[in-house]
Amino acid sequence: MAKKVVATLQTGEGRNFTKVIKLVRSEKTGAYTFYSRMIENDKVQEYLKK
Repeated sequence: MAKKVVATLQTGEGRNFTKVIKLVRSEKTGAYTFYSRMIENDKVQEYLKK
């Protein structure tokens, strides 16, 4: 199943997106959490600066 998903992302409009995983520290507990999103290639740097 995973191979099929990867194959569809590499063709067509799937190439315009990048999966970004961001590590964010909680102010309350100090624990780290991961946020993953599919973002357009042009907006990756803008998302990481936030």
